[in-house]
Amino acid sequence: MPPSLPAAAPSNKPKLLDQVRDVIRRKHFSIRTEQSYVDWVRRFILFHNKRHPREMAEAEVTEFLTHLARDGRVAASTQNQALSALLFLYKQVLKQEIGWLEGVERAKRPARMPVVLTRDEVHKIFAHLHGTPRLMAGLLYGSGLRLMECVRLRVKDVDFGYARIVVRDGKGAKDRVTMLPVNLAKPLERHLQKVRAQYEEDLEAGFGSVFLPNAIARKCPRAEKEWAWQYVFPSSRLSFDPRSPAGAKQRHHIDETLLQDAVKKAVRASGVNKPATCHTLRHSFATHLLENGYDIRTVQELLGHKDVSTTMIYTHALNRPGIGVKSPLD
Repeated sequence: MPPSLPAAAPSNKPKLLDQVRDVIRRKHFSIRTEQSYVDWVRRFILFHNKRHPREMAEAEVTEFLTHLARDGRVAASTQNQALSALLFLYKQVLKQEIGWLEGVERAKRPARMPVVLTRDEVHKIFAHLHGTPRLMAGLLYGSGLRLMECVRLRVKDVDFGYARIVVRDGKGAKDRVTMLPVNLAKPLERHLQKVRAQYEEDLEAGFGSVFLPNAIARKCPRAEKEWAWQYVFPSSRLSFDPRSPAGAKQRHHIDETLLQDAVKKAVRASGVNKPATCHTLRHSFATHLLENGYDIRTVQELLGHKDVSTTMIYTHALNRPGIGVKSPLD
């Protein structure tokens, strides 16, 4: 058990970490962001021997970030995440003037080329995937979904009639539409029949509710037990919602680590000698579309990229990029 942290203010006010949680929930940040930010604030305070953040400034923040890079040897993205959490703490929770904190330099992320699989390598990996993990991996590669976009997919957002998937609240809190692969339609329908049977059993047992985003629960109190709002890939067991005041027992979505582990094992069993992960399937989706001659703006929309320059990185893997340069040996 970590040592207790000091209160943010007098005893009639909530403790600092509770204040951080309250502000995050008021701004409708995801549960993952909440857990991450609270953890970074806790680590920052403990690193400085439980001093209150009001007593600290640029020097202490810089010292903490330097410690992460030098001693913790964390990646630049991790260091920047810690800085974002501290920015949130000072600006949104403590309401301090943070001109000094804005000047703290963010770590530069190295420009790395994405790992991309060939079509043959994709087939080899899929040969070692079965059941629900195969279906989910099919959506990562066939629809270009991110891992958590697939995990959080709701029944109402799968449109079999138009063969499309609506991604809600994706990266950057944006919605987008992507295709539903024809080869996955029938397996996905069969999968949903099994999920519906489980859902109806939950209803008979007095459960059947699901987490609803933002104010949907208040505006539509019956929506939490409607079939349309259920997760396409539900957990195998019921759990308590940590954000629910009553601690409602619900069936949440499947744990993403189950798919990550299945893909890791499939890559190892396939003999593919690339550090492929779930996100590699999304990289391969984009690259193979470009190889097939689809316009880069179309691929950008399907991926949900804000800037086309992000999508441009996939052109590196094409056999004939932009100007069709060939090696002098060829």
